[in-house]
Order: sequence, then structure tokens, then C-alpha cells
Amino acid sequence: MTARSIRWLKALLFLLCLVPLGQLLLETFGLAGFSLGANPVEELIHSFGKWGLKFMLITLAVTPLRRLTGKGWLLRFRRMLGLFAFFYILMHFLIYAGLDQRFDLAVILEDIVERPYITVGFTALLLLFPLALTSTNAMMRRLGRRWQKLHRLVYVIAILGVWHFYWQVKLDTLEPLIYALILAVLLGTRLVGKKHGRTAHA
Repeated sequence: MTARSIRWLKALLFLLCLVPLGQLLLETFGLAGFSLGANPVEELIHSFGKWGLKFMLITLAVTPLRRLTGKGWLLRFRRMLGLFAFFYILMHFLIYAGLDQRFDLAVILEDIVERPYITVGFTALLLLFPLALTSTNAMMRRLGRRWQKLHRLVYVIAILGVWHFYWQVKLDTLEPLIYALILAVLLGTRLVGKKHGRTAHA
């Protein structure tokens, strides 16, 4: 895979990652026949949250896919996917805080403390910030081995995200359980990969 091909694929991936945002904007303004339904704010909150979780799982799928295919260039897209996961999850929170709670700090803090699913989700968001802020090549070089240790938090964040989704839906838990199964498979492949790596070097 040439550098030029990578650049074109990155540009295409960037546009594809914006498709959910574009659709949600069309739905927000009622354009092209799209609609958010009877409770648009709630639908926006849920949609951004689910897209953030999807991008998180896609990001985690890059490494197993690279191992499966032997295509090392796939790792070049992982950072972008992770940043889009952060973007959609941040929008999920900002729409909740802004449109739903009118940035009433007292109410937001009360929700974080008293509603466990919001506590879990907010914790995941806080843990995402250092990963997003240290995603540059300069920070990778500056932190060295500490960078890799820090970015292993993504596993904890993904678990918290699925947990947040599961608690939030209350009754219809099929969709979050599917996400949980996908996450379990992705984490399982990492454990198997590490075990094989240790065996190969034994």
C-alpha cells in the first residue's frame, strides 16, 4: 500500500465517518424527509451515543483485523476512528448537558451522582479525554512506553460504554447485549493474540 493510496483512503474514511453526523443534521432540521420523531432531543442523545460506541468498537477491531489479514497499513486508520469515537461520545454528552439540561450544572452533577448509568457514562467520557489529547505523534514520542500504557484505558472505556448503554435502555436490552458480545469477542482476540505471542517467544 503506497503512501498516496493511504492518503486517499484516509480522506474517504474521514468522509464516511461524517455520514452519521450528516444524517443526524438532516433529521434535526427535518430535511430530505428525515425526522427525529416525537422526542428529538432524546433521539439525538441516543443516536450520538450509539454512534460513539460503534466507532469505539470499530477502532478496537482494527488490530485483530490487521493480525487476521497481515495488512499492517490498517493501523494507519486507527487514530482517526478513535478520534471520531471521542467526537460522537462528546456530542452525546454535550447534547444531554446543553439541550436536555440547559447546562444547569447543579442538575447535571445531581444526575451524575444519583443515576448510575450516567455515572458510568461520564466516567468513560473523562477517561477518553487524555487519550484524545495524547493521540498525536509528538505525544507518542514524548510519552514513550507510557503512551501505550495510557491508551490501554480504551478497553476500560469500551466496557464502561457498553455498561452505560445496557443500564440506560432498562427494558429492551438486546442491542446493548449485541454490543457486549462484539466487545467480548474483540477483547478475547487480544488475549489470545498475547498468549500466542508469549508462546512464540518462549
